[in-house]
Amino acid sequence: MARILIVEDDPVTAEEIRSALQQAGHDVTHVCDGDKVIDIATREPFDAMTLDRVLPGTDGLTLVHCLRERGLNMPVLMISAMGEVDDRISGLRAGGDDYLVKPFAPGEMATRVEALLRRQQMYQTERPVLQAGKIQLDLIRREVEVDGEPVSLLQMEFKLLEFLMRNQGTIVTRRMLFEQVWGYRFDPGANLINVHIARLRKKIDGPDAPSAIQTIKGEGYRLDAV
Repeated sequence: MARILIVEDDPVTAEEIRSALQQAGHDVTHVCDGDKVIDIATREPFDAMTLDRVLPGTDGLTLVHCLRERGLNMPVLMISAMGEVDDRISGLRAGGDDYLVKPFAPGEMATRVEALLRRQQMYQTERPVLQAGKIQLDLIRREVEVDGEPVSLLQMEFKLLEFLMRNQGTIVTRRMLFEQVWGYRFDPGANLINVHIARLRKKIDGPDAPSAIQTIKGEGYRLDAV
């Protein structure tokens, strides 16, 4: 269970976020006024924050910039109806770790928060090697082994596998893959993800074994430890 600070002035949206995060087992605190965020975030320990960009009082961009200047490194998921490429870039440059555009699916929001929490935990423990069943990925040497045998991956295949392994057991959406692996804030089409998933499966799956990468129809993909 993580302690998560919800910063959102719209009561309907705040309730959607609160409900989804509580269902995921987290302890949540809600603040609707930007001017109160710095005070509560510096007084109480939080593991992550969802932050609306447009708030009464201090706006979200200023808030996340101030938090970073004060040395508060909790993951921040920025949430906003402002979804243009420049808007997302400014949110991430200000100090946000991820950016979600309204309207959004509460389940995806909760998944993104959990992904940020896992990433933060991995960085804090400085694990140089990721493990998922027979798959081992060395972050330092940039090497992959499956059942003890080396597997040669292209750069984007390595990044895709790393992201799936960091979120193993959890469904990741196509949009999450586009944003976190390729750095795209839009769907470039051309079956980009399908092609890379197919290539990755050929390299990491045994000839008679079930695929480690499951396709979850209508939702995305999930890597299981097999």
